[in-house]
Amino acid sequence: MLKSIDLSQVMVIDIETVPQYPSYHDVPANLQDLWEQKTHYQRSADQSAEEFYEKAGIMAEFGKIICISMGIFSYQNKKYSLRLKSISGDDEKDLLQKFYKLLDKQAPSLVFCAHNGKEFDYPYLCRRFLVNGISIPTQLEISGKKPWEVRHLDTMELWKFGDYKHYTSLNLLATILNIPTPKDDIDGSQVRQVYYEEQNLERIITYCQKDVITTAQVLLKFKGLEIIPTENITIVA
Repeated sequence: MLKSIDLSQVMVIDIETVPQYPSYHDVPANLQDLWEQKTHYQRSADQSAEEFYEKAGIMAEFGKIICISMGIFSYQNKKYSLRLKSISGDDEKDLLQKFYKLLDKQAPSLVFCAHNGKEFDYPYLCRRFLVNGISIPTQLEISGKKPWEVRHLDTMELWKFGDYKHYTSLNLLATILNIPTPKDDIDGSQVRQVYYEEQNLERIITYCQKDVITTAQVLLKFKGLEIIPTENITIVA
């Protein structure tokens, strides 16, 4: 599938998520009980549900999306370029409606690409669309489709080469493939703090966009192509 993929039909995406509530004490009592049940086997013996709540953002039942960044390839003068756009905000439903409208203008055959997308980004988006009462976009819908009809690429899956137990972070994969990456001032574990305590959404958007750029460069490497120079990467409003 990869060799036949036209990069002009690919949208590289990354999402950033946070817990739905700033702290465990803000969570309604019924959801606190459900959180304790959900995380019972994931917490260490001496770790309380409250202490574990900082990880709530990675679970679609207890988290929300605050940023979706997208990258689109174009090819001119025998060179690839990448155009980035982000949709972000505190109102998740509004954010998802904007993303839906954007995808509605794209071809149903659009190919998504994300790092660990099949385990995280794609199902998380579908679940949050459903929670917010919004139809799942055609490009994300997999129900009733045969495996080869699902046009979802995952750079981590590509690197596994069939090894289902193998996990490799985007940063490690970029490093071993000699892809230069800008030094991040935050990582995924700090997004909750930056959002709720620093209230610095712009910093999170920048972090999200960097992951899109890196994922796009990794995909190019998998296709045996040169990576895109910085001057050929643009961010649009």
